[in-house]
Amino acid sequence: MRNPKIGLLPLYVELYDLTTPEVRPDIDAAHAYASECLRRRNMEVVDAPVCRLAREFESAIAQFEAADVDAIVTLHLAYSPSLESEKALAKVKLPLIILDTTPSYTYDQNTDPAQLMLNHGIHGVQDMCNLLIRNGQVFRVCAGHLEHSDVLERVFATAKGAMVARELKRARVGLVGDPFAGMGDFQLPYKELERDLGICMIPYDFKKGAERIAAVTQEEIDEEYAADLKRFEIAPNLMREVYDRTAKTSLAIRKWAKEEKLSAYTINFLETAGPNPGLPVMPFTECCTAMVNGLGYAGEGDVLTAGLVGALLTAFPETTFTEMFCPDWEHGTVFLSHMGEFNYAIADGKPLLQEKPFPYTDAENPTAAYQTMKGGRAVLLNLAPFGEGRYTLTLAPGEMLKIQGENRMADAVNGWFKPDVPLERFLEQYSQNGATHHSALIYGDVLEQLLFLGNILNCKQVVIR
Repeated sequence: MRNPKIGLLPLYVELYDLTTPEVRPDIDAAHAYASECLRRRNMEVVDAPVCRLAREFESAIAQFEAADVDAIVTLHLAYSPSLESEKALAKVKLPLIILDTTPSYTYDQNTDPAQLMLNHGIHGVQDMCNLLIRNGQVFRVCAGHLEHSDVLERVFATAKGAMVARELKRARVGLVGDPFAGMGDFQLPYKELERDLGICMIPYDFKKGAERIAAVTQEEIDEEYAADLKRFEIAPNLMREVYDRTAKTSLAIRKWAKEEKLSAYTINFLETAGPNPGLPVMPFTECCTAMVNGLGYAGEGDVLTAGLVGALLTAFPETTFTEMFCPDWEHGTVFLSHMGEFNYAIADGKPLLQEKPFPYTDAENPTAAYQTMKGGRAVLLNLAPFGEGRYTLTLAPGEMLKIQGENRMADAVNGWFKPDVPLERFLEQYSQNGATHHSALIYGDVLEQLLFLGNILNCKQVVIR
């Protein structure tokens, strides 16, 4: 996880420096104060000098691009004529966040007229935003006083959405095997994913994978076991032979992800087979551990959702890959699960590590660790492809239930999501908009932080609430 990195672009007009230079110290103070406020709200700020003329805007944008910021935050220190910034802002590829604020909280009939020079930036915002729309730029306006409103929270939330989009656009997603045969909703030609979203697919080389597995030492396995003794409850009947063969494959997959600098990966469990030395067992625990460590994951060869989960994890560490399995019509909830993969960071206690029966191929049984997903606010998020550059981002806020008492589903990945709308309406809208059966679940009251994501990705966006 990291904090958003923003470029702060201060806008001003040269005329005032020529005619009223005595105002400039107060303008510079307002600029410095806004920058400090953004830093205090956990944003990394790259400051540019005050920009007045076209060449100064061009220089500032180049500075931000070189610094690899997630978004640009504009700050009108007074009026700034839009044609000075238009050329630079029209071609910028970074998301734009318009911080529409002024130093004074009160501006009424008792205000010193001299304060006008420090508090009239809003019509510069209006001038600039008109040009941004004409030029097809993506932006969001966040208006309010720095001390007496939640505007910094809204800037932070928007910057986090920009950060997720940026991470997705440079995702490197490993694919182990081919996608699950016949499972069509998430599949799209990889060239389209790279063209549209920037996701780069990295295929797994089974021959090299076998070499990595063979190179894993018993000492490495023992070190992993010592760590797992602290992380898990260990089932009394779990044999070291079962543990060791899973750990051997898991450690090799971990090395592969590191060597390839992956941001995420996906595994089709049907690629495991006894005679396949490149993936002799399904490494369920490693798929889960990867998410704990900030690496995205999705099942069955779903490159798109794996990349999405990886991007989300950079901003929201309590994110997991998940599927909706069964509706509970009586209580208005839906049962979330998968074969053996979820982010242990959202477990309601220590997961139980045990041998998992694996009847799907002739591969030997692996280990898996199960625990109920914890309770709390959450957003279910889905990114669905439709081809020809069309995608839909579906977001549904709700509540993960805190499970009390006996849970007969405890020997599986399990959790119950209660959407904020009636279950019937939620399921209707979810499928009416073509959302896929693979999704991400993000814990926290984070809907506002995700609303800018669809705009940046140029997706249709649907919020079920």
